Amino acid sequence: MFYHPMKGDHGLPFDPFKAIVAPRPIGWISSLDAEGRPNLAPYSFFNAVSAQPHIVMFSSVGEKDSVANVEATGDFVCNLATWDLREAMSETSASLPRGVSEFSAAGLEMAPSRTVKAPRVAAAVAALECKHLKSDRIADLTGKWSGSIIVFGEVTGVYIDDDHIRDGRFDMSDVRTIARCGYRDYAVVDELFEMARPKGTAEGV
Repeated sequence: MFYHPMKGDHGLPFDPFKAIVAPRPIGWISSLDAEGRPNLAPYSFFNAVSAQPHIVMFSSVGEKDSVANVEATGDFVCNLATWDLREAMSETSASLPRGVSEFSAAGLEMAPSRTVKAPRVAAAVAALECKHLKSDRIADLTGKWSGSIIVFGEVTGVYIDDDHIRDGRFDMSDVRTIARCGYRDYAVVDELFEMARPKGTAEGV
């Protein structure tokens, strides 16, 4: 089959785009508003975009609280979503009145960060503390705002639970990192495999 995204002429019950671009890491973003009130929300358009320096991004459809908070305060935290926290992560996607804490609604405790004001999820086995670099309100091919906002942050601190470092590596399969797929589907990392890279390619990157 072939279809044109702008026409939506795929003839299927749902657009398969998100199922094709999958699995996607979940950016579980914690932030504070200008009054110091905490917010926590998952974003399925999230990834790392640079290793030196460490830079990550998340994309929001619309002017949501996370974007407003990051732009107002200048920082945020990306908390790792794992199997044990899957239900709590899902709970934090609920639409709550501005200023109401998703931490409390999902029964999650906060822990202080070291390099930013925003707190991290205390139960998360890893978290990236980030300073806001820029926000980009993406236009489409016609020049019209797409409705999406990409927020970029440089990682200024990395938290890892020492119990999940094995043989000098962070063990993804042990913590069972989860990812977003299409429709209502998620994936879990519970098995890894190694492949030899072409000669001359740096290992471990």
